[in-house]
Amino acid sequence: MKGYTTRDVASLLGLTEAQIRAYAHAGVLAPERDARGAFRFDFQDLVLLRTAAALTAARVPARRIGQALAQLRAELPRGRSLTELRIRADGERVVASDAGRSWDAHSGQLVMDFEVSELAAQVAPLARRLAAEPTERSAQEWFELGVELEAVTPAEARAAYHRVIELEPGHADAHVNLGRMLQEDGHAADAAAHYRQALLAGEHAVAAFNLGIALEDLQRPAEARAAYTRALAADPRLAEAHWNLARLHEKSGDRAGALRHYRAFRDLSGDPGRAGS
Repeated sequence: MKGYTTRDVASLLGLTEAQIRAYAHAGVLAPERDARGAFRFDFQDLVLLRTAAALTAARVPARRIGQALAQLRAELPRGRSLTELRIRADGERVVASDAGRSWDAHSGQLVMDFEVSELAAQVAPLARRLAAEPTERSAQEWFELGVELEAVTPAEARAAYHRVIELEPGHADAHVNLGRMLQEDGHAADAAAHYRQALLAGEHAVAAFNLGIALEDLQRPAEARAAYTRALAADPRLAEAHWNLARLHEKSGDRAGALRHYRAFRDLSGDPGRAGS
C-alpha cells in the first residue's frame, strides 16, 4: 500500500486537496486506495504533483499541465531512485533529466526547474513514519517500500531490501537494487555478490550489466566482458553494454572487437559522437 495521504501531500506541496484529487481522477497519477477508499500516493506521484504545483503557479493552462504530467510520467525511471533527476519546464514541455542527459528548452524561458532530491528531503519525515508503521508486508510490498525509501532515506531502503531477501531469498530485483546501493557506496565486491544472486534466479539484463561494472571496479576485465555479454544475451538492445564491451576490447588491443561493439552502440543509441574512432 502506498503511504502518503491526500492531506500529507497537500501540506507538503501547497496544493489543495481538491486539486490533488482532480489530478488523481484525471488518470495522470497512479494512487491506490486504502480500506476506507481514500487515495494513497507514492514518491513518483509526489514528483508529478510537485511539477503540477509549479506549473499551476506559473499560470500554465490546466490542459497543458495534464499533458505535461502524462509526458513526464512516461519518462520517469521504474524500480530505482528518482533523486538524481532534475525536472524542468518552459511551459511547452516538461523534461526529466539526469547527469548523463542534456536539456534544451525551446523558448529559453523556464517556468520550473527543480532537483528531485530537494523534494526527497521534504518527504523524508513522512517516509520514515511510513517505514515505522507496524504493518505485515509481503516480500513484494517490502520491495516497493524499498524503492520508495531510496528516494528519501537510503538506510531504511537498504533495510527494506534486506527484509525482502529474508522473506524471498531469490527476489532478483531486491538483490539488484541492494547491489546498486552498495556499489554506489564503494562496496563493489558486496554488490557483485548480490548481482550474482539475482542471476541465480534467471537471466536479468540489469543484474548482468551492473555485475560487469562492479567487476570493472574490481579490476577483473575478462569477467566484466563475460557479464556484459550475458547482459546482451538477455537484452540485445542494451546499448551501454556494447559501449562498455567496446572499451574493454580496445584496452585489450582487440581493435576489431572494439569497432564491432562501437558500431552496435551507435546503431542502437543513434549517438554518432560516441561511435569510437
